[in-house]
Amino acid sequence: MIRQLFKASVSVLIFILLSAELFAQTETREVPEQFGDDIRFPALPYYSYGSGLGWTTPDSTFRLNLRFRMQNRATYMENDSENAAIEASVRRLRLRFDGFVGDPRFLYAIQLSFAPGDVGTIQQGDNINIIRDAVMFYQPNNYWSLGFGQTKLPGNRQRVNSSGALQLTDRSINNARFSIDRDFGFFAYHLNENTDRFSYNIKTAMSTGNGRNWTQNPDASPAYTGRLELFPLGAFQNNGMLFEGDLVREETPKLLLGGTLHYNPGVQRERGQLGSELFERRDLTSVFLDGMLKYNGWAFQTAFMKRSTDDPVTINPADADQFRYVFAGNGLDFQMSYVFPVNLELIGRYSIQTPVREVRHRHPKLDQYSVGLTQYIWEHAMKFQAELTFNRNEFLDGNKANDWYLRFQIEIGI
Repeated sequence: MIRQLFKASVSVLIFILLSAELFAQTETREVPEQFGDDIRFPALPYYSYGSGLGWTTPDSTFRLNLRFRMQNRATYMENDSENAAIEASVRRLRLRFDGFVGDPRFLYAIQLSFAPGDVGTIQQGDNINIIRDAVMFYQPNNYWSLGFGQTKLPGNRQRVNSSGALQLTDRSINNARFSIDRDFGFFAYHLNENTDRFSYNIKTAMSTGNGRNWTQNPDASPAYTGRLELFPLGAFQNNGMLFEGDLVREETPKLLLGGTLHYNPGVQRERGQLGSELFERRDLTSVFLDGMLKYNGWAFQTAFMKRSTDDPVTINPADADQFRYVFAGNGLDFQMSYVFPVNLELIGRYSIQTPVREVRHRHPKLDQYSVGLTQYIWEHAMKFQAELTFNRNEFLDGNKANDWYLRFQIEIGI
């Protein structure tokens, strides 16, 4: 009953938002500051550093902005059961185009990825996964954004933030397992951010539920996502919620409290938008709660994530010995940092990941401890990062195993 009510509420809200904009009287649009050098999309957030390479036609009816970013990393790793190893790779290589066509209210964004970890394993008959974002937005005024296409769902804060705006070399283990990802669908956002008073954002989406570039086995079971963001002390300066660390050194405390509910019926993959195909379909419900606090160079963030389903185990009908699982369970993250005046940042993170019992014999309970140093050269657009991470794995049979890695990474982009 709760799931059906949630689905109906999101659908009605999207319909109301669309109807209100289509039938409302024409409103004079006050173009926000971001349209000067940096276009901000609610689902594809920009941190306010760097403008890329842009072209605008003389009559201002078309704009193209070009950006790229690259993450190169080297990792030394050890664990209890294998020999030590060194891995060096291009973790991310992204190319992005965005702008507007005809009018600043009609926005578009295209993002392509080329690194092996982004594209994934290419199998015969599958689509190549270079398309990350291909979305258009209509912004009739400074508050409403209506979108159609493929982009990030309004999930938890760290997932929605760009991977180029992270303090450590990657997102938390819980983001890797529990977060919702990019999807194709309709998006309706109401953004109401003011730095000097209480503010809030409401974000909704109705999407395929199958993830990016998915064309196999189409169905009629869309996923529904709703997110609420509250700023009790006013919004962050320079879109500060869109990047980790207090690089702008907030003069007064700023707090974000966010919550997301995601319902994805009849999923075909282990994690909804991600993972291997299941032998049977399942209904997934995901809950995300997160918070962020920044003040005078200090930053703290925490997140709770939970994915649940009635039965996480699916069995191959042709071979009862073959199983595939929905990764159900919950996770908790704590992350704290301080930026010194020389733009050197010290970061610490602790994560707990607890799969449900049915999955524990394959995926252990995991505690992860990370400490990192980041030297910002040009904010998040160019930085040097070092990270030491230790993992403690606890299996269902009581066995334990440890592993750790030391990583160096360089991020550069425009």
